[in-house]
Amino acid sequence: MIEMEKVYKTYPNGVVAINGIDVKINQGEFVYVVGPSGAGKSTFIKMMYREEKPSSGKIVINGVNLAKLKESKVPHLRRSIGVVFQDFKLLPRLTVYENVAFAMEVIGENSRNIKKRVMEVLDLVQLKHKARSFPDELSGGEQQRISLARSIVNNPGVVIADEPTGNLDPDTSWEIMNVFEEINNRGTTVVMATHNREIVNTMKKRVIAVEDGKIVRDEARGEYGLYE
Repeated sequence: MIEMEKVYKTYPNGVVAINGIDVKINQGEFVYVVGPSGAGKSTFIKMMYREEKPSSGKIVINGVNLAKLKESKVPHLRRSIGVVFQDFKLLPRLTVYENVAFAMEVIGENSRNIKKRVMEVLDLVQLKHKARSFPDELSGGEQQRISLARSIVNNPGVVIADEPTGNLDPDTSWEIMNVFEEINNRGTTVVMATHNREIVNTMKKRVIAVEDGKIVRDEARGEYGLYE
């Protein structure tokens, strides 16, 4: 599903964010990316959906080498990858239903399929009853669940999440994680950068630890480690 080979990333200011990473993530895995602040986690995650390009090396997702992908092809790539952010990124003037439907409209899906699929994913995140609400009428946890629904509405093979519980209280964070686990149980690969020690240590998934731009630990049923 995801393969990185000899990947390096140096920013224009000379900061080396990724320093020679080799990793493979298989279809259906649930992977946490952990490490101290400034370790390179966000760059690692952003390169998977081509928010950042590697300075050198190969990144392959679903058979596509992102390092060589033309800019014009990036939107097409992102249709096959679900991305969930810490700050939700919902469109404030659209309803819950419209926010989720928008992801299908941009790929030209017909209205009948859109309605059916949007209601399916809203049911999955237990917010079908909020379909006509606007984002500012929702709690933070509800907004994140809508963001998650939008990320999976096009049936992506992989969902990439960057600190998805970072702005949420502990109980709400667990609600979100239960949805992620359900998505993963249905066959979607999940890769998540997080600082949430309790969630990582409790859920016992694969853990990739990044320090100084390098993978220093890769455990099948890992723990968070001694990071702040």
